[in-house]
Amino acid sequence: MENNYYNLIEQTFEFPQEGFDVKDNSLQFHGIDLMSIIKQYGTPLKLSYLPKISEQIQNAKGFFRNSMTKHDYVGNYTFCYCTKSSHFSYVLNEALKNDIHLETSSAFDIHIIHKLIEQNLIDKNTFIVHNGYKRDLYVDLISGLINDGFNSLPVLDNLTELDQFKTRVKRECNIGIRIATGEEPQSNYYTARLGIRHREIQDYYVNVIKKEPLFKLKMLHFFIDNGIEDSLYYWNELQKCLKVYCDLKKECPTLDSLNIGGGFPIKHSLAEVFDYQYLTDEIIRQIKEFCAEQGVPVPNIFSEFGSYTVAESGAAIYSIIDQKKQNDVEWWNMIDSSFITTLPDSWAINQRFIMLAINRWDDPFERVNLGGLTCDSQDYYNVEAHVNNIYLPEYSPEKPLYIGFFNTGAYQNALGGYGGIQHCLIPSPKQILVYKDENGNLKSEVFAEEQNHQSMLKTLGY
Repeated sequence: MENNYYNLIEQTFEFPQEGFDVKDNSLQFHGIDLMSIIKQYGTPLKLSYLPKISEQIQNAKGFFRNSMTKHDYVGNYTFCYCTKSSHFSYVLNEALKNDIHLETSSAFDIHIIHKLIEQNLIDKNTFIVHNGYKRDLYVDLISGLINDGFNSLPVLDNLTELDQFKTRVKRECNIGIRIATGEEPQSNYYTARLGIRHREIQDYYVNVIKKEPLFKLKMLHFFIDNGIEDSLYYWNELQKCLKVYCDLKKECPTLDSLNIGGGFPIKHSLAEVFDYQYLTDEIIRQIKEFCAEQGVPVPNIFSEFGSYTVAESGAAIYSIIDQKKQNDVEWWNMIDSSFITTLPDSWAINQRFIMLAINRWDDPFERVNLGGLTCDSQDYYNVEAHVNNIYLPEYSPEKPLYIGFFNTGAYQNALGGYGGIQHCLIPSPKQILVYKDENGNLKSEVFAEEQNHQSMLKTLGY
């Protein structure tokens, strides 16, 4: 068998697989000819394939629809997009084509909400769930939406937030309570910093919320940092949440919704496989059975899927611009950008992404490390989650080599300070949008050019 890069990938994973294929010796991502994109726009670049956003939303809706039908579940399902995963207009514009609702996290989110209202992309029937710790400006802006008749639902994060809303809200509104969930055993702490303790929630409702005529408790919010996963930890936390919900429902007739927060997992390796329908079936089954045992009607289900919605639409593409041999065993392939600034999770939390060569799949391969352009010793990427090493087609100065990191569409631009000041003044790369026209043909356009020195100097005050 020929010892080339394609055979390495084929032997290591089930390949080709959804979203990834090879044609004419180069990688295709969701059917996009990446070499054609590189030839047209150059590197480095960020790429967003917009149809994947709608596909993920429709998939999630389908999973819940199937499960609710299977289990004869009489509650409704509401899909909320969690804006903090990516605030960009092209993401919201695509997501809102799918009859969805929104979740916000901070005050400036509300200014985006107002823009969406002006553009008639959302209206007063859109659920807007407001999470996060709420300082005065955030409370003011949420209250403004409520007073204007919008379907805003603030989720109380602590025992004092209601006092802030009482002085501002002028009409009846729905509210929620966030439960402070337990953390995983390996965590540095036992309980999440956000939310209200289990044992305080019922007394808080009876002694405080119930006495406020303008505020109706509608939602209990349950959020796990790691998202929905098939683990003893997740199912145990869900059961604890359901106990709180059922106890509270017996005291509070207006409570009718459970926000399961978090989101479905996304692939960070070609080796990962997730059974989303099973996860959904198990959530619906457990909720229905628990409520039946308690003699409580099942809740309507809200979810806040951010990463699941947008991550798999994104890619970061680089050129290998040099190879350095620093000792007898380590080869460093240098990219034309920085991991710290363009894929900050790879640096900050050691997050791994799907990484593949884009061209030269029929060439022999070698083991390498990847280095970024900044002077920081941590600007590297050298361990792939699936094989503990990175393998790429052999470097040759005469044969350009391009690589891609995939499923990067969530959080990376925001955490990297896109368009602002970044480490060593490495510019934000060009942002390319890929979409389908009315005939189903793939089209691309530039959303933002590579950051220039004038924008940096302006931010720095020069």
